Amino acid sequence: MENHRGSVTAGKAIRCKAAVSRNPGEALVIEEIEVEPPKSWEVRVKILCTSLCHSDITFWKMSTGPFAIFPRIFGHEAVGVVESVGEHVKEVQEGDLVLPVFHPHCRECRDCKSQKGNGCSVFGYRLNPDMPRDATSRFKGMNGEVLHHFLFVSSFTEYTVVDVAHVVKISSEIPVDKACLLSCGVSTGIGAAWKVADIEAGSTVAIFGLGAVGLAVAEGARLRGASKIIGVDLNPEKFEIGKTFGVTDFINPATCGEKKVSEVIKEMTDGGADYCFECIGLASLMEDAFNSNREGWGKTVILGVEKHGTPLALNTYLLLRGRSVTGCLFGGFKPKSDIPLLAEKYLDKELNLDGFITHELSFQDINKAFELLLQGKSLRCIIWMDN
Repeated sequence: MENHRGSVTAGKAIRCKAAVSRNPGEALVIEEIEVEPPKSWEVRVKILCTSLCHSDITFWKMSTGPFAIFPRIFGHEAVGVVESVGEHVKEVQEGDLVLPVFHPHCRECRDCKSQKGNGCSVFGYRLNPDMPRDATSRFKGMNGEVLHHFLFVSSFTEYTVVDVAHVVKISSEIPVDKACLLSCGVSTGIGAAWKVADIEAGSTVAIFGLGAVGLAVAEGARLRGASKIIGVDLNPEKFEIGKTFGVTDFINPATCGEKKVSEVIKEMTDGGADYCFECIGLASLMEDAFNSNREGWGKTVILGVEKHGTPLALNTYLLLRGRSVTGCLFGGFKPKSDIPLLAEKYLDKELNLDGFITHELSFQDINKAFELLLQGKSLRCIIWMDN
């Protein structure tokens, strides 16, 4: 086994540092691990920087159930450089700048070829804890212990192995910290506004939850020319932040008195918002969003993963009157074709990515990123691997 970096490591195991989660809810531990070489259809990536998403927090906290799997290497929002590739990999090569993404895009199946959605019928319905093709791990502790993957990415490590269906090649012109944002949250929000809702100029929009995903929805709505973008959040500080992404009005549910949020939104939009987005993951808020839509054509888009498994109860009469509700993963985007377009829009100074980065930390301080997100103090914290 070699400890060197570069092409001399191709086909060999690499020893590197990783932030390992050994028990739910406990601080990550920086350890030395072994990363195996990529097998067929796989890519080994040197991570340049990564960031922390709420999904990492959700799974990190899980102590029971089929998804509570430890020890594990979390992280699924990152950018890196291809170190080596396995057999049959043609679309990327050593030295390419790439985003590892949790959402697969094989380009060959019926779903990937369809313009009706962004699913992948080959890989899209599996959620095993390791590699998608053979369900085994490429990570080992120094005592030979298996360390599990997370969402087919695992970016809290200096090197990772990702299936080629989860890799997107992007322009080397985009700054890597901005590119990192496109591998999950920002793409999800913008895609929901563009692909799923297909917001048109002059529309009214209401966004429930102004975290990174909700603000990305606002950015997408702004770029589409929405006339009113209402942000709904319990944190009043989010309004000032939201203004930089196009939020025009703010509602704090705690200050609405006896009025329901849906009633306030209907008053502000002359009957209800054209498009509502739920970005938290609570069935009660999904219902509020649906009830805030305009009768006749209002559309609710659900982006949040329901945290408690609570079913969604809707008034079917309102559905008959023309309102609709839909969900989406990764904003309806097909990663390999749509992410590079977002990178171009940033380079053309159309897309605001800079505003999402509120903190930057070194890899050694990764647990501080967890603290900041849990305290509601950060949108995206860039974690630099070499600092």
